[in-house]
Amino acid sequence: MKIKYHFIIFILTILAFSITSCDSNRIYENNQDIANHLWNKDSIFIFNVEITDTITPCNIYINNRITSQYPNNNLYLFITTYFPDKEKIRDTIECILADKTGKWYGKGFGDVWSYQIPYKKNVIFPHKGTYSFEIEQAMRTVNLPNVLDIGLWVEKVK
Repeated sequence: MKIKYHFIIFILTILAFSITSCDSNRIYENNQDIANHLWNKDSIFIFNVEITDTITPCNIYINNRITSQYPNNNLYLFITTYFPDKEKIRDTIECILADKTGKWYGKGFGDVWSYQIPYKKNVIFPHKGTYSFEIEQAMRTVNLPNVLDIGLWVEKVK
Protein backbone atom coordinates (compact mmCIF):
# COMPACT_ATOMS: atom_id res chain seq x y z
CA MET A 1 0.00 0.00 0.00
CA LYS A 2 2.82 2.40 0.89
CA ILE A 3 4.53 1.81 -2.49
CA LYS A 4 1.25 2.50 -4.32
CA TYR A 5 0.79 5.74 -2.37
CA HIS A 6 4.32 6.96 -3.22
CA PHE A 7 3.84 6.00 -6.87
CA ILE A 8 0.65 8.09 -7.03
CA ILE A 9 2.46 11.06 -5.44
CA PHE A 10 5.28 10.66 -7.98
CA ILE A 11 2.83 10.60 -10.92
CA LEU A 12 0.96 13.65 -9.58
CA THR A 13 4.21 15.56 -9.19
CA ILE A 14 5.28 14.76 -12.77
CA LEU A 15 1.84 15.72 -14.07
CA ALA A 16 1.80 19.00 -12.13
CA PHE A 17 5.30 19.87 -13.35
CA SER A 18 4.44 19.17 -16.97
CA ILE A 19 1.27 21.25 -16.81
CA THR A 20 2.92 24.25 -15.14
CA SER A 21 6.27 24.17 -16.94
CA CYS A 22 4.79 26.06 -19.91
CA ASP A 23 3.38 28.91 -17.80
CA SER A 24 5.20 32.07 -18.92
CA ASN A 25 3.34 34.22 -16.36
CA ARG A 26 4.74 32.30 -13.39
CA ILE A 27 7.30 34.26 -11.38
CA TYR A 28 7.76 31.77 -8.57
CA GLU A 29 6.56 28.39 -7.41
CA ASN A 30 7.87 26.24 -4.60
CA ASN A 31 6.22 23.49 -2.57
CA GLN A 32 7.73 22.08 0.61
CA ASP A 33 6.95 18.65 2.02
CA ILE A 34 5.65 18.37 5.55
CA ALA A 35 7.59 15.73 7.47
CA ASN A 36 5.53 12.64 8.28
CA HIS A 37 2.48 14.54 6.97
CA LEU A 38 2.11 16.02 10.45
CA TRP A 39 2.30 19.84 10.54
CA ASN A 40 3.47 21.03 13.94
CA LYS A 41 2.24 24.46 15.02
CA ASP A 42 5.86 25.59 15.43
CA SER A 43 6.89 24.56 11.91
CA ILE A 44 7.22 27.63 9.69
CA PHE A 45 7.77 27.29 5.96
CA ILE A 46 9.75 30.10 4.30
CA PHE A 47 9.52 31.07 0.63
CA ASN A 48 11.94 33.68 -0.74
CA VAL A 49 10.72 35.38 -3.90
CA GLU A 50 12.99 37.62 -5.96
CA ILE A 51 10.98 40.51 -7.44
CA THR A 52 12.44 42.65 -10.24
CA ASP A 53 9.23 44.15 -11.67
CA THR A 54 7.47 46.85 -9.62
CA ILE A 55 4.92 47.73 -12.31
CA THR A 56 3.12 44.53 -13.35
CA PRO A 57 0.31 43.34 -11.04
CA CYS A 58 0.66 39.81 -9.64
CA ASN A 59 -1.54 37.16 -8.05
CA ILE A 60 -0.29 35.14 -5.09
CA TYR A 61 -1.62 31.69 -4.28
CA ILE A 62 -1.06 29.18 -1.50
CA ASN A 63 -0.56 25.63 -2.76
CA ASN A 64 -1.64 22.83 -0.46
CA ARG A 65 -2.06 19.08 -0.64
CA ILE A 66 -3.87 16.95 1.92
CA THR A 67 -5.10 13.38 2.18
CA SER A 68 -8.77 12.50 2.39
CA GLN A 69 -8.18 11.65 6.08
CA TYR A 70 -7.53 15.33 6.87
CA PRO A 71 -9.83 15.90 9.89
CA ASN A 72 -11.21 19.38 9.07
CA ASN A 73 -13.05 21.11 6.24
CA ASN A 74 -10.79 24.18 6.50
CA LEU A 75 -7.24 25.26 7.20
CA TYR A 76 -6.27 28.49 8.92
CA LEU A 77 -2.86 29.94 8.09
CA PHE A 78 -0.70 32.76 9.39
CA ILE A 79 1.28 34.37 6.57
CA THR A 80 3.99 36.89 7.38
CA THR A 81 5.47 38.82 4.46
CA TYR A 82 8.86 40.49 4.87
CA PHE A 83 9.58 43.25 2.33
CA PRO A 84 13.10 44.05 1.05
CA ASP A 85 13.03 47.26 3.12
CA LYS A 86 12.47 45.12 6.29
CA GLU A 87 8.80 46.13 6.66
CA LYS A 88 6.46 43.25 7.38
CA ILE A 89 2.77 42.42 7.35
CA ARG A 90 0.97 39.46 8.91
CA ASP A 91 -2.27 37.99 7.64
CA THR A 92 -4.56 35.24 8.83
CA ILE A 93 -6.44 33.41 6.10
CA GLU A 94 -8.98 30.62 6.13
CA CYS A 95 -8.75 28.07 3.35
CA ILE A 96 -12.07 26.31 2.81
CA LEU A 97 -11.22 22.76 1.72
CA ALA A 98 -14.59 20.98 1.85
CA ASP A 99 -18.29 21.70 2.11
CA LYS A 100 -20.37 20.97 5.23
CA THR A 101 -21.06 17.41 4.04
CA GLY A 102 -17.34 16.66 3.72
CA LYS A 103 -17.09 16.85 -0.09
CA TRP A 104 -13.59 18.10 -0.96
CA TYR A 105 -13.36 21.18 -3.20
CA GLY A 106 -9.83 20.52 -4.45
CA LYS A 107 -8.59 18.51 -7.37
CA GLY A 108 -8.34 14.93 -6.26
CA PHE A 109 -6.76 11.74 -7.41
CA GLY A 110 -7.11 8.74 -5.13
CA ASP A 111 -6.46 9.78 -1.56
CA VAL A 112 -4.72 13.11 -2.37
CA TRP A 113 -6.44 16.48 -2.76
CA SER A 114 -4.65 19.53 -4.20
CA TYR A 115 -5.59 23.16 -3.72
CA GLN A 116 -4.41 26.45 -5.14
CA ILE A 117 -5.92 29.02 -2.79
CA PRO A 118 -5.98 32.71 -3.76
CA TYR A 119 -4.07 34.75 -1.19
CA LYS A 120 -3.68 38.19 -2.82
CA LYS A 121 -4.89 39.39 -6.21
CA ASN A 122 -3.53 42.23 -8.35
CA VAL A 123 -0.61 42.97 -6.02
CA ILE A 124 1.99 45.44 -7.21
CA PHE A 125 5.22 44.85 -5.33
CA PRO A 126 6.49 48.28 -4.20
CA HIS A 127 10.22 47.43 -4.09
CA LYS A 128 12.67 45.35 -6.08
CA GLY A 129 14.41 42.67 -4.07
CA THR A 130 13.68 39.54 -2.06
CA TYR A 131 10.29 39.12 -0.39
CA SER A 132 10.07 36.40 2.25
CA PHE A 133 6.76 34.70 2.90
CA GLU A 134 6.50 32.67 6.11
CA ILE A 135 3.56 30.27 6.34
CA GLU A 136 2.49 28.51 9.51
CA GLN A 137 -0.63 26.59 10.39
CA ALA A 138 -3.02 28.45 12.67
CA MET A 139 -5.33 25.63 13.67
CA ARG A 140 -5.98 24.84 17.32
CA THR A 141 -4.08 21.59 16.93
CA VAL A 142 -0.44 21.15 17.92
CA ASN A 143 0.19 18.51 15.26
CA LEU A 144 -2.12 18.82 12.27
CA PRO A 145 -2.32 15.41 10.54
CA ASN A 146 -2.60 14.45 6.86
CA VAL A 147 -1.09 17.60 5.37
CA LEU A 148 1.36 16.58 2.64
CA ASP A 149 2.85 19.89 1.61
CA ILE A 150 2.48 23.64 1.51
CA GLY A 151 3.65 26.00 -1.19
CA LEU A 152 3.59 29.44 -2.73
CA TRP A 153 2.83 30.44 -6.33
CA VAL A 154 3.32 33.98 -7.70
CA GLU A 155 2.24 34.86 -11.23
CA LYS A 156 1.85 37.95 -13.36
CA VAL A 157 -1.80 38.89 -13.90
CA LYS A 158 -2.85 37.59 -17.30
